[in-house]
Amino acid sequence: MEVSWAALTGHANEVRELKTLLTEGRLPHALLFTGREGIGKKLVGQILAAAILCGHGGEPCGHCENCRAMAAGAHPDYYELLPEVRGKSTRIIRIEAIREMQTAASRSAVQAGRRVVLIDDADTMNEPAANSLLKTLEEPEGQVTFILIARDRSSLLDTIVSRCMPLAFGALSPSELQQELQKRNLSAEIAGKLAALADGSLGHALKLSQHGGLELRDNALQFLLALPQMTMGKLWSEAAAKSEMDRESLSEWVMYFHMFLRDMLLLYSDGASPLLYNGDVREQLTQLLSWFPPGRLFAMVQQTRELQHRLQANVNLRLQLEGFFIRLKDCH
Repeated sequence: MEVSWAALTGHANEVRELKTLLTEGRLPHALLFTGREGIGKKLVGQILAAAILCGHGGEPCGHCENCRAMAAGAHPDYYELLPEVRGKSTRIIRIEAIREMQTAASRSAVQAGRRVVLIDDADTMNEPAANSLLKTLEEPEGQVTFILIARDRSSLLDTIVSRCMPLAFGALSPSELQQELQKRNLSAEIAGKLAALADGSLGHALKLSQHGGLELRDNALQFLLALPQMTMGKLWSEAAAKSEMDRESLSEWVMYFHMFLRDMLLLYSDGASPLLYNGDVREQLTQLLSWFPPGRLFAMVQQTRELQHRLQANVNLRLQLEGFFIRLKDCH
């Protein structure tokens, strides 16, 4: 685990604020970090936890017993809670996990004199878990700091948000992403392409480079290219094949499909725009415009957003995809 702010890419203003609060002793007992996935919110939380447990101000010293324990991922006073996945269901934080955390957080600190609890993807808590956490935030026991990580504060109970200091993290710039990717021994050309596709998320850029993301993007493009002439039989087979994908890969595929639709809308307003996510396939997208007028594209974007929302729930993937593909064909 990283224990130095130098390991972080971007977010200079947010880090400066956190350092000041910690140095001046004004850090609240609960914080909420929000922003899109993969931009470094959790890493900020982990480094902040190291600084809190280190106790030497806003910067972890990196050498004391607490910093060494954090770097090894074995600090007895640091508790990290992640969502649970059961089978093909969505990732959820259940009340049992919150209760285990509450038990750990209520114990006396072993080493640092205080405890830090980081809850990743806090917006995946079900209602019983959220209500249970609320009670802890209202009446925390002992010296404990809670760091909640979420994509969107609107997905959390208003009462939880009101008891946390919110800190919103913006997307990373393409130049920041490209620089970070080149540190990982990627060429400037590949890093630039990945940075353009990643939508400000280093996590997405790394998935693209390491886990077949470029192949998923190309598959989404081939589907879009074939859609105008696609028969109903082909739609059924596409739905059947894609329903066999794991939920995370399918969500990425839908994200890339959405990016292509967004790029095509941008091409209508400015055919030479440098803001395309997929600038390397500009010519292919331009050729598709005759099949997809702006009104149809807007309708397809709406259908894609609704599918992205449904995929966050425990739904039948094949039925959802069949309905989605039919609605895409019917959009006008």
